[in-house]
Amino acid sequence: MTETSIGKILIVGGGTAGWMAAAVLARTFGRSMDIELVESEQIGIVGVGEATIPQIRLINQYLGIDEDEFIRATQGSFKLGIQFNGWHDREGSYLHAFGDVGRGLGIVPFHHIWRRGVEGGQAGELWDYSLNTRAAMANCFARIGPGESEPLGGINYAFHFDASLYACFLRTLAERQGVQRTEGRIIAVELDGESLHIDRVRLDSGQEVSADLFIDCSGFRGLLIEQALKAGYEDWTEHLPCDRAVAVPCAHGGPMRPYTQATARTAGWQWRIPLQHRVGNGHVYCSRFMSEDEATRVLLDNLEGEALAEPRPLRFVTGHRKRFWHRNCVALGLASGFMEPLESTSIHLIQSGISRLLTLFPDKDFAPALIDEYNRQTREEFEYIRDFLVLHYHANGRHGEPFWDERREHKVSDRLATRMALFRREGVISRSANELFTEGSWLQVLLGQCGEPEQVHPLARAIPSEQVDEALRVLKGRVDQIASRLPGHEEFISAHCKAEPL
Repeated sequence: MTETSIGKILIVGGGTAGWMAAAVLARTFGRSMDIELVESEQIGIVGVGEATIPQIRLINQYLGIDEDEFIRATQGSFKLGIQFNGWHDREGSYLHAFGDVGRGLGIVPFHHIWRRGVEGGQAGELWDYSLNTRAAMANCFARIGPGESEPLGGINYAFHFDASLYACFLRTLAERQGVQRTEGRIIAVELDGESLHIDRVRLDSGQEVSADLFIDCSGFRGLLIEQALKAGYEDWTEHLPCDRAVAVPCAHGGPMRPYTQATARTAGWQWRIPLQHRVGNGHVYCSRFMSEDEATRVLLDNLEGEALAEPRPLRFVTGHRKRFWHRNCVALGLASGFMEPLESTSIHLIQSGISRLLTLFPDKDFAPALIDEYNRQTREEFEYIRDFLVLHYHANGRHGEPFWDERREHKVSDRLATRMALFRREGVISRSANELFTEGSWLQVLLGQCGEPEQVHPLARAIPSEQVDEALRVLKGRVDQIASRLPGHEEFISAHCKAEPL
């Protein structure tokens, strides 16, 4: 440590964002740096059944978390993808499955091979060649790596869990590493008169806490980044107009499915997230087209089991801070922005923000180049996710419903319009290397919402039909073989990570 090194970090707010930041920073810096977290039990967190994407396994591995212990502690289950019901039309559904779909031939991506097979009557649905999809639709699960499933890529998975329990789990890890927790409600934020950096915060007890670097995990309030530093907010309601949600847990009324469900409703969509002890449910909707009472009724009428609590309303504005890192403060989680949970990106954005901060970690001089690069990368990530979410709404086939008609007619970004045009022509998928969602993700949503491309790609036409036939037959047979011997999802959990009843 030098005189200019960051000596203390203060994290404001707990929940998943605060305690994930605390755990990772403590794991990285050990006891060479003071890390303190201030939170108040008087202030609730937005804790619901949470669905994630596979990248969460990376941060769990970095923290040395035993996966079975983590599943038990959070009442968790496994997630193989997201099933979208009623988006392309009112009756249809498709799965955005994690993991590989088929396997290409040389430089030719698999979906071009598959499209050639469809044209010749040699192929079934694209998802017949996805091991994750086959497992999900059979309510099965197992940890299978690429080596056990050649030539397939194994089973790629994420988790469903109780977000409040996950925050508690991370808190235990962080405190073991030396993070100090302080109970209290912040009533004032004091700025340095010369630099205008945050100098200290004052608690309702009268205690003052100072630090070099502040991390704002105070949720929608943005206590530091917005209320104190006025970073500004970029409103994306024009692109993603849903601004309300109502959430409620219910008892299991069906199998513990190894996938999230997102079902389109008249003015939004409903989520279903299966945990071990209950099912998390919510209805995301646009208040211009539906009242809270109607949204609540739609949610309660479509539960699979008995409601276990009173429905809880939530309000939000999709978008992000104009500056995620401003002066000596970095915002994470809901303090940094909000993207509706359609593709389960909330925890990933916390995770990527922490990772980006570590890569660009400052000294006390807070070099502007570091701050500018952090903000550029974070804004870019938000924009890529926004386009992916907009695709779901724009490419809908729910004609005759005002909300969905408006979404279909709304002008999308030039980048998204180009992607859709390339895919519709001959199945070309264009993406940047640093985007969150892979070619496989774009493929499944584009196909599920836009239908098949107009023509087969020329590269696939150059492959002899016998070779296409053989490749499709071998892949389908391998998927069938592996899927047939998978244990049930609940069976796997009972054998490896069954939680104690709450």
